[in-house]
Amino acid sequence: MERWTLLRKGADFAGIGKKYGISPRLACLIRNRDVIGDASIERYLNGTIVDLYDGMLMKDMGKAIDILREKIADGKRIRIIGDYDIDGVNATYILLEGLEKAGAVADSDIPDRITDGYGLNVDLIERAYRDGIDTLVTCDNGIAAAEEIAYGKHLGMTIIVTDHHEVPYTEEDGQKTYLLPPADAVIDPKQPGCAYPYKGLCGAAIAYKVVEALTEAMGADASDLDYLIENVAIATVGDVMDLEDENRIFVKEGLQMLRRTHSYGLNALIECTGVEKERLNAYHIGFVLGPCMNAGGRLDTAKRTLRLLRAAGKKEADILAGDLKALNDSRKDLTDVAVEKAKHQVEATGMLADRVLVIYLPDCHESLAGIVAGRIRETYYRPVLVLTDSECAVKGSGRSIDAYNMYEELSRCKELLLRFGGHKLAAGISLERNNVEKLRLMLNENCVMTPEDLMEKVTIDMELPFSCVSESLVQELSLLEPFGKGNTKPVFAARNVELLSGRILGRNKNVLKMQVRDTTHTTMEALLFRGVEEFLEYLEQKYGKPAVHSFLNGKDGGMSVSVTFYPDINEYRGRITPQIVITHYR
Repeated sequence: MERWTLLRKGADFAGIGKKYGISPRLACLIRNRDVIGDASIERYLNGTIVDLYDGMLMKDMGKAIDILREKIADGKRIRIIGDYDIDGVNATYILLEGLEKAGAVADSDIPDRITDGYGLNVDLIERAYRDGIDTLVTCDNGIAAAEEIAYGKHLGMTIIVTDHHEVPYTEEDGQKTYLLPPADAVIDPKQPGCAYPYKGLCGAAIAYKVVEALTEAMGADASDLDYLIENVAIATVGDVMDLEDENRIFVKEGLQMLRRTHSYGLNALIECTGVEKERLNAYHIGFVLGPCMNAGGRLDTAKRTLRLLRAAGKKEADILAGDLKALNDSRKDLTDVAVEKAKHQVEATGMLADRVLVIYLPDCHESLAGIVAGRIRETYYRPVLVLTDSECAVKGSGRSIDAYNMYEELSRCKELLLRFGGHKLAAGISLERNNVEKLRLMLNENCVMTPEDLMEKVTIDMELPFSCVSESLVQELSLLEPFGKGNTKPVFAARNVELLSGRILGRNKNVLKMQVRDTTHTTMEALLFRGVEEFLEYLEQKYGKPAVHSFLNGKDGGMSVSVTFYPDINEYRGRITPQIVITHYR
């Protein structure tokens, strides 16, 4: 069940349009994204690298830079401890590049997902200590590793934390006490007292801020590091950060750099996945390149992905890119099997009565738990935790919906958990096997979500007659790119759309191409890419099989639906034709 909501946010759209050289319609779409005021609109439309915030505004940044400069001057060995996902690997790469350019003796270590688990642990610290490492710098982890960092300090190591995750806390009588790790410097814009104006950066973006500030403090030109923005863009999209404010600039600029990248590794990955380099956009990062980069950490080692980013020649890069693509293909097959098992468990055990789904799949590869949780969330639209057996305990990943803060809800159950971390919409946990059912019960007992919260919300920007769908409209909408979480594609709607004819296309019969007509009597080509079978079943239930049969045989079956859609352009043999892509119907 879905809730369709039409946005009605007011502003002087004609005035905004005139001021910025855009149509009132585009001004309305920008207002719908809560971009308000001249400075914000200017930044949204025209923000560039020069509009990025000063990293020195981050709490402890000055302290961290002083430490790094001293260690570099003394020739001390520095080790970066990253994470095994796309954000952690790119953050590790950025820190390595920046520190080496600054003259540091630096190397890296990335935990193994299976044997080490997430983030800093005692084994990683002891390994660094045995290797003669003086200073540890974490990235995309560390904020929740207070005990491990205390151990490292006990061994006499200097430790700098760079992270973007929520700071752990205890809560009593509604008052939160935040628990910062005892590191020599902690850089995390989400920590109390940090004056940095934007809190939504990924780990790679914070790593970039560190090396940028270090480069400037060393008297070098920070613009020499601009090429690393393409890695920030990859991590920002791949880690599903909101594409707003500073993130929007990072991704917008980074995509331009990726289309002309000199990186052997990235060029090899783009080539072997068949992405058209000149058309590369955020979608390709999120659904083509990103999954391959994540596949190393899921099924092998994330160090393979790091080696790809640091490849010194085309031959090495081609081999590594091919390996990662093969790993990702294998991951897809394993994921499909696990998703079907999860759906069966949900529907065969009465679990649909739960508002929070806790699914235990002991044989699922633990690296796939988050992906499976995301797919199940899409199917049933409710928060999902997928748990699986690991060497020492049960481990899992969660994916949430807007109405449910998963990190805070897990915090209320922490007596059942060995470890947990994350943020509002995603989390990772470990717990004893005998606590799995207790966790399911506690999460659901504590849950205050209403039935309305569990209805997927389809937010419509505006109703749009088909007569307004044109090449110029599609071109203007590109000013809103890059699209993604926090800056989604505009959603347009049309009521009572007549379905004139349709035919099923694609090797897997998963595309429906239609001729449709709206109430202004404008006929338009429409495509449906998702849920074709479900759509036809819906039409059969409402209008009967004969009507659907006529429709699929090129005849008007007398059927109509209301739709949400996005305007697009079909280019075929030099001919450009406006069309729409249908996203929802009812």
